[in-house]
Amino acid sequence: MARVLFINAGSEGHINPTIGVVQELISRGEEVVYFTVEAFRERVEKTGATVRTFDGEAFMKAFLSGGRTYLLERINGLLHTADVVIPSVLEQIEGEHFDYMIHDSMFGCGRFLAQILKLPAISSCTSFAHTKDSFDSILEHLSQDITPKTLATIKEDYQNLKTKLKENYDVEIGSPYEVFCNPAPLTIIYTTREFKPSGDTFDPSYKFVGPSISHRPSIETVSLPDSKGNHLIYISLGTVFNQATEFYKLCFEAFGDSEQTVVMSIGQRTQKPALGKIPKNFIVENYVPQTEVLKEADLFITHGGMNSANEGLYYGVPLLVIPQSADQPMVAHQVVTIGAGKKLQMENLRVSQLREAAEAIMKQPSFRQQVKKISESFQRAGGYQQAVDEIFKFKAEIGI
Repeated sequence: MARVLFINAGSEGHINPTIGVVQELISRGEEVVYFTVEAFRERVEKTGATVRTFDGEAFMKAFLSGGRTYLLERINGLLHTADVVIPSVLEQIEGEHFDYMIHDSMFGCGRFLAQILKLPAISSCTSFAHTKDSFDSILEHLSQDITPKTLATIKEDYQNLKTKLKENYDVEIGSPYEVFCNPAPLTIIYTTREFKPSGDTFDPSYKFVGPSISHRPSIETVSLPDSKGNHLIYISLGTVFNQATEFYKLCFEAFGDSEQTVVMSIGQRTQKPALGKIPKNFIVENYVPQTEVLKEADLFITHGGMNSANEGLYYGVPLLVIPQSADQPMVAHQVVTIGAGKKLQMENLRVSQLREAAEAIMKQPSFRQQVKKISESFQRAGGYQQAVDEIFKFKAEIGI
């Protein structure tokens, strides 16, 4: 049995794919200590892991303090989080021994902690992975839109933060890529090479295991009426970009009182009374057990978060993607490229556009045929069980 230190942050899309991995690790005899924010304590504890937390509000405040307009600013924000995460983790594990660590590829200062603790590290990548070349290319492209004065200020902040980390923790940072992508000797990616753009360019240290779909116990249920052959549409903008009252009302106009059954998850920041009268064919909840609904759905209208897209495609559901931010435009582009759905823009979205796109996807067999192919590739990839197989191979290679 080995002791595993798992470092993650507070986001559904980054936590959920790891649940099955942690369960499988524990079932094979590993002991897992999992750091996240308090909101996910109960969910992770159900895996059998020991859960410890750091201050989620302080983490987000530090992250946002770097700025949100440019990718370089977000990199600086991640450097700011070091003073929240690193001292908290080091204090709580003082005197303990760990054999290796697993860290999220985007949050949690995982690469820094691996240096400090001198532990073999594995990266858990819940979004599209990047090689250094691909990331540097994106960064260079996006930096062209920054004025020289602003760019100089951001770069100066970056250098100052690097110096501070070196002084405080003896952490070496070679490039912004190391901060944003947290590369490690082994990277577990929860999709397949077929779905990842340029998937064939990644070396063997990147293991594409497909979506990590595991049973996640929930007290929440949704009673779906017998649709008697009518289509079931599921609508969700995820857990971050879901404060979208006008969009939800637009969905009422597009699909209200139609023959479709519509299940809509509105998140915790929108309350039902704010939506006005709910059409009779709609089921609207603040939280919906997504994977259970997707098993019955004919169309998934989604923001295109990687986790949501993976789950929809895994269950063979065509997607209508309305990207909001982050990697969602890239996910939307890939969905369209492989013929698994369509993409719309939230800005100036009209009722007729939404209705016509949804009807086209549900009526044209080609979408479901393409989704079936990617679903089969996802299910063959092995998911969380394959992820743990790769982790154990890595352990054997380095003598753990």
